[in-house]
Amino acid sequence: MKQQNTIQIIEHKEVRSIWDEANEKWYISIVDVIAILTESVDAAAYWRKLKQKLNEEGSETATNCYGLKMKAPDGKMHMTDVADTEQLFRLN
Repeated sequence: MKQQNTIQIIEHKEVRSIWDEANEKWYISIVDVIAILTESVDAAAYWRKLKQKLNEEGSETATNCYGLKMKAPDGKMHMTDVADTEQLFRLN
């Protein structure tokens, strides 16, 4: 899978994303989007709780999210839950 890492700027905040050329899809960091939409102090904890809730409700949205290595604020590559645009719109 050939990928291209990029950073998008939304509301003056960075959103990590990866373009997957083979599937012709953007994969976007869920935690980064949650941080912008909720203004949460701890977006990772918010995502863990939301993912748990979605799994309990039987939603496959959280289950179908991928984990990809993305550069974290500390400069290191870490596994990060990502979603394509369709999956992002299904998160509630």
